[in-house]
Amino acid sequence: MPQFVFEIGFEEMPARFQPGLAVEFERLLGEAFGRSKLDFSGLVVGVTPRRLAAAVADLGGEQRREEEVVTGPPVRVAYAPDGSLTKAGSGFAKTQGVSESDLFAMTTEKGEYLAARKATGGAPALALLPGICAAALAALSFPKKMRWGCGEIAFGRPIRWILAVYGADAVEFEYAGVASGRLTHGHRVMGPGPFPVARADDYAELIRDKGKVILDPAGRRALIAERAAALAREVGGVFVMGESLLQEVVGLVEYPVAARGRFDDKFLELPREVLLTSMEKHQKCIGVPAADNKLLPYFIATLGLMPTDLGVVRRGWERVLRARLEDAMFFWRADMAADLDGWLAKLDQVVFLGPLGSVGDKTKRVSALCGWLADTIDPGLAADLTRAGRICKADLVSQMVGEFAELQGVMGGIYALAKGESKTVSDAVAGHYLPLGPDSPLPETLAGALVSIADKIDTLVGCFGLDMIPTGAADPYALRRAALGVCRIVVERGLRPSLADLIDRAIAGYEGCAFKLSAKDVAAKLMDFFAARLKAYFAGRGYETLVVEAAASAGVDDVWSLASRLEALGAFAKMDDFGQAVLTFKRAANIIRKQAAGEDLSDACDPALLAEPAERALYAKLAQTGERFEELWKRDDYGALFALLRELRPQVDTFFDAVMVMDDDPCVRRNRLLLLSSLVERMSRLADFSALQV
Repeated sequence: MPQFVFEIGFEEMPARFQPGLAVEFERLLGEAFGRSKLDFSGLVVGVTPRRLAAAVADLGGEQRREEEVVTGPPVRVAYAPDGSLTKAGSGFAKTQGVSESDLFAMTTEKGEYLAARKATGGAPALALLPGICAAALAALSFPKKMRWGCGEIAFGRPIRWILAVYGADAVEFEYAGVASGRLTHGHRVMGPGPFPVARADDYAELIRDKGKVILDPAGRRALIAERAAALAREVGGVFVMGESLLQEVVGLVEYPVAARGRFDDKFLELPREVLLTSMEKHQKCIGVPAADNKLLPYFIATLGLMPTDLGVVRRGWERVLRARLEDAMFFWRADMAADLDGWLAKLDQVVFLGPLGSVGDKTKRVSALCGWLADTIDPGLAADLTRAGRICKADLVSQMVGEFAELQGVMGGIYALAKGESKTVSDAVAGHYLPLGPDSPLPETLAGALVSIADKIDTLVGCFGLDMIPTGAADPYALRRAALGVCRIVVERGLRPSLADLIDRAIAGYEGCAFKLSAKDVAAKLMDFFAARLKAYFAGRGYETLVVEAAASAGVDDVWSLASRLEALGAFAKMDDFGQAVLTFKRAANIIRKQAAGEDLSDACDPALLAEPAERALYAKLAQTGERFEELWKRDDYGALFALLRELRPQVDTFFDAVMVMDDDPCVRRNRLLLLSSLVERMSRLADFSALQV
C-alpha cells in the first residue's frame, strides 16, 4: 500500500512549542484515520524550527468496508395492520438507502424494531485526505497563536507551504490561504529548494540529502551530543549539557554543526554560575568542564549550518562571549569591593510592593520569621537563620544581579561567603528562592528551606492583606507557586510547623501596614488557599481526589500530618473492606452532622442509659480502644489508627442494625448520639468519611 507524507512549512517555530506540537500532530492524525476507517501500519512525525511533517506507512487506498445494522421505528409503528409499510417504515428505508425487501424486525431490550443492514465504507482515501489534513491543522494548539496578512486563521507561526502527497498523487486542499501541493523546501541556506516530491516514498531521502534537513529531533540531539563530546575530549574536557538547554538547541536548528571556541583564562576568576549563565542562557552554548568538574576556558556552540569558513564563525562567537564576560568581570569586581551593610541600606530604598514597605522592611520581617522557625524546628540554627533572612535579598542591588537577574539568590550566596558569612548562611541565601516550580529541586539545606518558607509566607501574607488574591488564571505575583513551594518543602523535608501559627506570625510582622483585609480574614483566606494548593499537590502525586478531600477536611494545619494521614488512608482505600467501612462510618458522620445543630453533644455518653446489647458492645469497644488510640495518635502512627477504626466496624454495623438512634425518649436519643459522637470525633481526626464515595 502507498505511503502518505504531509508537511507544513512555517516561519521559525519557537523551540518550546515543538515537542508538544509533534505529539499532538501524531495523535490528531492517528485519531482521524481511525474515525475515517483508513488502515495504516505506522505513523512517524518529525519537527524542526521550519516544518512539521508526518509520514504514514501503508495507508489504505479506501475505507474499510463494513456492514452496519441500523434500527428504525418500532415494528408496531413501521407496519400497518395489512402488513404494508407505513410512512414511518418506508421513510426509514429511504433514509438508509435500502430497499423495502432488505428491512427486517430485530428484537432489542425495548422490544421489536425495524432494522436494516447497510454497507459502509469504501470511500477512496484520496477523497478523504484533504478534509483530514485541514482538520488536523485547525485542531493544533499552541501556547500562543498569531494571525498574519489579511487572513483570519491563527497558527503558531505563519504557514509558508504545505506538502501533501499520497503515493504518486498530490492531495489538494487549501488552508490559511496556502494551497497544498508537491513542493517542499529544504534548509534555508544549505538546500533551500524548492524540491518537487514525485512520490511520497521519496520524501525522507530528498529532505535529508538535498534539503539538508534532519527531520527527527532525536537524530539532531544525537548528532549534537556526539560531536560536542568529541570536541570536549580534544581539550581534556567532558560533555555536560542540561536537558532543557539541549532540547532548546535541538529546536533551534535543522542541521546542527558543533563548534568549539575559547575564552581568556582570566575569566575563570568569575564564579562558575556566572560563566555558565553567560554561555548557556545568553549564547545557547555550553561550558566545558574537566573531569574534576572545574571549567576549562572553552565553550561549544551549535551552529545551524556548515559554514564555508568555520574559523570566522568561531571568532564571531568568541567576540560576543568576550564582551559579555568583560561586563561580568567588571560587575564581579565592583560587587566584591562593596560591603553587605551598604547593600542593606540600599534595600531600604527599593520598594517591595506598594503599602508593604521596602525590600529592606521585607528582609527584617523575614529575619524575624526565621528566628521563630528556628525556635520551633532547630534552635541551634537561630543565629544563622536570622542573619540569612536579613541579607537574603542583598544581591538585588548588586551590579551582577542587575545584569543577570536569573542569578538572584545564587549570587547572594556567593557574595555572602566571600564577604565572611558562614557556610550555613551562604547556602541558605543561595537556595531561598527554591523551589521554582512543581518539579524543581528544593533548597539543599535545612537553613535554606526555612528561609525559603519565611520569604514565601511573608509575600503571601502581604499580598493577601492587600486583597491581591489569585483569581482564575491571573496570578501576577506567582502566589500559587509560592504556596506550593511551602507545601513541598514541609512535606518532602518532613517539617512540622503549624501553618496557622506561621501565618499569624507573618501577619504580626506587618503591624502598621495598611492592609485592605482584617488580620482574621487574611488568615482564613490564606488557610483556604493553602488547603486548595495542598489538594492539587497531592492529587498531582496520584491520590484520588475524594481521598485527598477526605484527608484534608480533617485539617491542613500540620501539613506533614496531612501527608501521613493521606498515605495511610490511601492504603486503607485499597483494602477489600474499604467500601463497606466507608458506608458505615459515613452513616455515623452524617447522623452527627445533621443532629449537631439541634443537640448539645459536648458531654460524655452515660453507660447507665445504654439498654441494648449492641450499644453496650459499641461503648465497651470504644472504651477498650480509647487509650490505644491516643497512644497511636501521639506516635503519628496513622496506619495503625485506621486499622483501629476497622476494628470498630463490626460493633458499629451491629449498632446500626439493632439500635434505633433517634429514639422517642429524648434522654435515650441524646445518649446514643453522644455515643456516636465519640466515634465520629476519632474518625474526624483522621479523615472526613462523609466526603468519600464508593
